[in-house]
Amino acid sequence: MLTNLSAKLRERENAGLYRRRLMLESPQTIHPTIEGKQYLAFCSNDYLGLANHPALIEAACAGAQRYGVGSGASHLICGHSSAHHTLEEALASFVGLPQALLFSTGYMANMAVITSLVGRGDTIFADKLNHASLNDAALLSKATFTRYPHLDLAKLERYLAESEAKCKLVVTDAVFSMDGDIAPVVELLTLCEQYHAWLLLDDAHGFGVLGKNGNGVLHTFDKFNLRSPLLVYMATLGKAAGVSGAFVAAQPEIIETLIQFARTYGYTTATPALLAHTLMTSLSLIELEAWRRKKLIKLITQLKTGLQSLRWSLMPSMTPIQPLVVGRSDEVMHLSAALRDREILVPAIRPPTVPEGKARLRISLSAAHCEEDVERLIEALHDLAKII
Repeated sequence: MLTNLSAKLRERENAGLYRRRLMLESPQTIHPTIEGKQYLAFCSNDYLGLANHPALIEAACAGAQRYGVGSGASHLICGHSSAHHTLEEALASFVGLPQALLFSTGYMANMAVITSLVGRGDTIFADKLNHASLNDAALLSKATFTRYPHLDLAKLERYLAESEAKCKLVVTDAVFSMDGDIAPVVELLTLCEQYHAWLLLDDAHGFGVLGKNGNGVLHTFDKFNLRSPLLVYMATLGKAAGVSGAFVAAQPEIIETLIQFARTYGYTTATPALLAHTLMTSLSLIELEAWRRKKLIKLITQLKTGLQSLRWSLMPSMTPIQPLVVGRSDEVMHLSAALRDREILVPAIRPPTVPEGKARLRISLSAAHCEEDVERLIEALHDLAKII
């Protein structure tokens, strides 16, 4: 059996798809230390630069003093703290939905929603570029799993109209993690209301970044009424929020269903209360420090302008996720390694994460970057384009 595993590993390495972990020796910043060397990093989801913020560190220390370190039990036994409850109420208010429920990870949150709302005899309709957690949850639910081409609402409507399933669920990323584009939320919700389907929005990469106050993709479309009872909203707290965890916000009946039936909620130890305490400070910074989002917009524009003449093309994204499509896996690996030689970290994304022939650099911008950082990356890419 070990021989078979070794053969699989060699096969992946020979295909140029082997993954190796970087080991940080510093906090998560735009200048991490790896193997004693400091880099300029464009690879973190810390979009607002909060992961190492002094106010969050202070809040974490205060939370540890007040609540200790471990939760000790699941939320349904004796691990549910007043810190968790306070944060859930604050998150629901922040995104404008009736109730919220905390989870340890976004993966677990998506598993909870999908497996609790649908099962055998039901149908899930999913965008083909959805995150792996949504796909895995769909398979685990035992519902019929129908995938529609990326952002193809005409095809989705046809599938919905033809479906005779008792319960229908449409699931989609709000911001697609490898392309950086935004789902047409208004149109999706209209279809779901027309065909009586639930809509699950995974706003992992939009929460904290989109919306006037950083309260997510729903508030990017404030002129529309996006408060349908069919809407289930999920967002993570380890990206723009700078800490850890995730939450689901929806109608009270949905949240209570998750509490009662979601296995990833009931059968796991609650996330430490000190993190929930810390996230209250994070929420305040997200809402009050709008300059972080304004700075991101400025840096995005600078990057797009600086790379527009490059032979590799940026995908059409106005989010901090800026994918530069290179094409072949070996070429993108070579480019990423050449940037690292210049002490710049940009991850190479290859199949199966993205389609064959669409390997790319996934450039992630942060409010912690400055214009000089972005200019350094632009100059390096132009130089490397002449020799790679």
